[in-house]
Amino acid sequence: MDTDVTETAMFSTQTSSGTPGGGTDRPPRAIVVMGVAGSGKTTVAALLAGRLGASFAEGDDFHSPANVAKMAAGHPLDDDDRWPWLRGIRDWFAKELADGHSAVVPCSALRRGYRELLETAGSDATGTVQFVHLTGSYDLLRERIQGRAGHFMKPEMLDSQLAALERLQDDEPGFTVDITPRPDQIVEEILHRLDAGIVTEPTTAPTEPEDR
Repeated sequence: MDTDVTETAMFSTQTSSGTPGGGTDRPPRAIVVMGVAGSGKTTVAALLAGRLGASFAEGDDFHSPANVAKMAAGHPLDDDDRWPWLRGIRDWFAKELADGHSAVVPCSALRRGYRELLETAGSDATGTVQFVHLTGSYDLLRERIQGRAGHFMKPEMLDSQLAALERLQDDEPGFTVDITPRPDQIVEEILHRLDAGIVTEPTTAPTEPEDR
């Protein structure tokens, strides 16, 4: 399963249009707000895009109707389902960067191979891709999923996501952030760490359990 729409907000593809370079003098960057379902990716990513003046797209909007139907039926996606979805996000990122816009997308990006594909959206000429991994306890993640009304992500499918998750590694361009604080506080931490150039995962970061 690769989705995360919170009970408090749903956002459509390209709800905000970024200014060149995300409203700063720095080169444009593509930011993937990643993590399992229930981590608040959509809410945090939309707030972050607004603060950066960046373009925003909802990662779920890149899923095919067949993928959505499969998830709604309670079946996890496999790689045959995920690769076209990830390529769609990658291509949107590449276009935004080529146009001089920073961009933000919430996307589970569970495996390193998926992240490596998304990284190909960037280049020395256009900009870079970075990952912000939102993490929290199993109980908190499941509680949030159970609190959603009418969403196609089923609470029991959290286990399959956690089993598939390959955590962000030190040599990947990104960092981990705890989801316990309010979304606005999480965004403040992300902005601080982006501005400080922190691109590695701290060893003390809270993490989800490997298996449940």
